[in-house]
Amino acid sequence: MTSSNPDHCDTAPLSYRDAGVDMAAGDRLVENIKPFAKRTLRPEVLTGIGGFGALFEISKKYRNPVLVSGTDGVGTKLKLAFQLNQHNTIGIDLVAMSVNDILVQGAEPLFFLDYFACGKLNVETATSVIGGIAKGCELAGCSLIGGETAEMPGMYPHDEYDLAGFAVGVVEKDQIITGATIQDGDIVLGLASSGAHSNGYSLIRKIIENSQIDLSIDFNGKKLSDTIMSPTRIYVKPLLELFKQLPVKGLAHITGGGLIENIPRILPNQVMAILQKNSWEMPPLFHWLQQQGNVADHEMARVFNCGIGMVIVVAPDQVERAMNSLRASGENVWQIGEIKQRLADQAATVLV
Repeated sequence: MTSSNPDHCDTAPLSYRDAGVDMAAGDRLVENIKPFAKRTLRPEVLTGIGGFGALFEISKKYRNPVLVSGTDGVGTKLKLAFQLNQHNTIGIDLVAMSVNDILVQGAEPLFFLDYFACGKLNVETATSVIGGIAKGCELAGCSLIGGETAEMPGMYPHDEYDLAGFAVGVVEKDQIITGATIQDGDIVLGLASSGAHSNGYSLIRKIIENSQIDLSIDFNGKKLSDTIMSPTRIYVKPLLELFKQLPVKGLAHITGGGLIENIPRILPNQVMAILQKNSWEMPPLFHWLQQQGNVADHEMARVFNCGIGMVIVVAPDQVERAMNSLRASGENVWQIGEIKQRLADQAATVLV
């Protein structure tokens, strides 16, 4: 006779692991990443990985500190990471996208948090990804102070994950870089990118799909896949050094929207940037993408960085000092344009 008691159950007891969440794997991941995080710690960090919240003390060297925050992901570059099973540098991209963004306002990145979400946790893959995040933090001089690993069965395809990152930095209030002082006659400098960084990958993937290209082929001395997956360049340390030496009027991180749409974000309404497109050498990757995809010049400039990952605007009398400082820090830098008066019907950025 079957019991009518609703509390009665004849099935075996269920666990969280039966539901698809392996808490032991999460614990192993935390232990794996603790050494990575430890290498990034700054003196201001008051707590380590594992608490409910991370504590960070603002240094007393600041007179009137303003916190600057940024968050980002790495877009569909993740799809190529899954396809190529290449996870060790995608974390560098994640850090770069946020720390470069807050850097343009003059902020020194202080700490970083990550969000790693998956359907089923693969400890080896997650360790590789977070190892890259820690490497990015080292390059940026900020602390990997915490994060979240979310295992959510049924939410993501097998062996795929999603990433988000959060950076917080600080700048003296009277040293915030806004672009407000940019004027006619100022000079535009460009810092070399390391590749496509983390933008335009939906188009890159479409070009790869249409061309049916083998990504393992040699491309200028290394595999094409390695060229395409080169991590985003982190400009923090060279630019923080530059800030100590001279006044910078404006900076633009060249991300989604390319040169065409990012530079106007820092320009006053009455001026425009005229860029000389032959003043720097566009890397072979972008020539290859343009040729394979038959991409128009204007589309290239509004989708990709085209070899310029960061734009700097300085006064004419500061150009030589700025370029010398950046080259001493290991950057490739070019004078790529000039600021001019803008008429109402003119575009804010023009390539000639």
